[in-house]
Amino acid sequence: MSDLLSKKCVPCEGGVPPMGEEEIAGLLPQVQGWEVIEKKKIQKVFKFRDFRAAMEFVNKVAGLAEEEGHHPDIHIHYNKVRLELWTHAIGGLSENDFIAAAKINAIWGPV
Repeated sequence: MSDLLSKKCVPCEGGVPPMGEEEIAGLLPQVQGWEVIEKKKIQKVFKFRDFRAAMEFVNKVAGLAEEEGHHPDIHIHYNKVRLELWTHAIGGLSENDFIAAAKINAIWGPV
């Protein structure tokens, strides 16, 4: 995971194929707790003691997303936050998604 943490998301304007299953399988173990959904996204659910703590986390994720230029889909359900990452421009996963997931895990705490 430290390799992903040291990288920066790069803008993706499309024109490249999304990652294949082998590439995804190679990176997924580096982002603990994330799972592949719909064969084109990764998601993770984070649980907090209350709504306020959930929102503090969401605000940290928002700051990180702006720094990286790569934004997750965020779903908030009281004390649970579900994040989905995928690269919209290519309709699937890119290394950016795994970089962002690793950095989000680091915000969350030790993994």
